[in-house]
Amino acid sequence: MTPADLVQEQLEAYNARDLSRFLACFSDDVCVYRPPLGEPVIEGKEAFCAFYASERFIHEGLRAELVNRIVMGNKIFDHELIHGITEKPTEMAVCFVVEEGLISQVMGFSPF
Repeated sequence: MTPADLVQEQLEAYNARDLSRFLACFSDDVCVYRPPLGEPVIEGKEAFCAFYASERFIHEGLRAELVNRIVMGNKIFDHELIHGITEKPTEMAVCFVVEEGLISQVMGFSPF
C-alpha cells in the first residue's frame, strides 16, 4: 500500500466511523500536532483511540470531504471540509507522515 493509499484508507474508515479500521492505519506511537503548538496534543495510539472514540466518532453526521490532496513521497497533504461536528463544515489542512507502512504523525491546521 502506498502512503497515498493508506491515507485514503484512513479517510474512508473515518467517514464510516469504523474505529478499528481507522486505528489500523496508525502506528502505536502516533503523534498529533496542532501548529503553531510545538508539542503533540495527542501522543500514542491509546490516547489517539480515546480521543476519536469520545470526541469524533460519536457524531452521526461526521464525515471528511476531501477538497484536494498533494502527495510528496511519504507526506500526504489533504485539504478537507469536516462535517458533523459543528453547525457548518470546518475547513482543515492535514499533513500525514507515513513511516514503515503506518501513519506516524498527523499535523492539523485550521483557520482558528
